[in-house]
Amino acid sequence: MSFLPIIIMFAVLYFLMIRPQMKRQKEQRTMLEALAKGDEVIAAGGIVGKVIKVGEAYVTLEVANGTEIVVQKATVATLLPKGTVKDL
Repeated sequence: MSFLPIIIMFAVLYFLMIRPQMKRQKEQRTMLEALAKGDEVIAAGGIVGKVIKVGEAYVTLEVANGTEIVVQKATVATLLPKGTVKDL
């Protein structure tokens, strides 16, 4: 009976913190696997660009006309709707 509060606290911790974090990680992983040429993304640090080339661990982004940078695939934070880069 004295272990009941500890078990309840662990259950609350699992449902409020651990489970949502695992769900976000799974969504991030599937988004990174689905990256393709032409997608528009936001990388870590707020860099906005269009995907030019996708490799195993790196992604080449075009951040301006003729300006390309290579970033790690894991730094891609968000996939943007098509045409977002032109609106900026």
